[in-house]
Amino acid sequence: MDYDPVKDRFGSLVAGSRWRTRLFFRLLHLFFLRAWHVRKVLRRAIGPRDTALRILDAGTGFGQFAWWIVRRWPAATIHAVDIKQDYLDRAEAFLQQEGLADRVSLAIDDLTDLKAEGPFDLILSVDVMEHILEDVTVFKHFQRVLRPGGTVIINTPSDQGGSDAHTEGESFIGEHVRDGYGKDEIRGKLAEAGLEADLVAFTYGPYGSLAWRMTIKWPMIWLNASFAFVLLLPFWYALVILPALLLNALDVSSKNRTGTGLIVVAHRP
Repeated sequence: MDYDPVKDRFGSLVAGSRWRTRLFFRLLHLFFLRAWHVRKVLRRAIGPRDTALRILDAGTGFGQFAWWIVRRWPAATIHAVDIKQDYLDRAEAFLQQEGLADRVSLAIDDLTDLKAEGPFDLILSVDVMEHILEDVTVFKHFQRVLRPGGTVIINTPSDQGGSDAHTEGESFIGEHVRDGYGKDEIRGKLAEAGLEADLVAFTYGPYGSLAWRMTIKWPMIWLNASFAFVLLLPFWYALVILPALLLNALDVSSKNRTGTGLIVVAHRP
């Protein structure tokens, strides 16, 4: 299944409207468990509200995390990069509407040939590395532009079924170049690039995986079959929203022994 076309369709529906985009971002942060885990580690990594950091949002997509960060930490500034110009154009228009454009710079940039100039205090990469074959090259660029002692936060699928792969060569999400990382594998690749992993933890354990199927996987399958199913989604989410949010909360508060996702925090020694 191709995930990006459905995602892009929703992005097009909210583009140009400040309030539709705000609602869209809030729903992304509500339904996607990755956002729960990423925001949790960001709060710990950044600290007090008045902390001033320069952050690289590596693969910003729609810009929802850049938006969340600069609203929560008024002294933070972000350089947000992506390879899709339409994403950046929409993000820039929205940030201007929000009065935040002076704190977020946006640029086309390829992480395998990163042109952004550091030093950055923190690098955030959410659901990007599973799309890039030359991952060690990217990690070496992160190390190069990160200040000594700076932090890298990576969210990515694990090798425990992270792309919902059931047989060799098949994946629920067709845009991924790998099904996911093993814990030792990503630690080793970060070390090869000169970065030291501080946390490599499973996400999307039993609770989170069930919530993901209810709120993301099944609706995506329906929408791939026909986008007309969007008319039925409000009724579906009315049924599953409360149990799904409870399952997400349980996943975030649990120490998952295994899971289909990984949250990684590393630093440059």
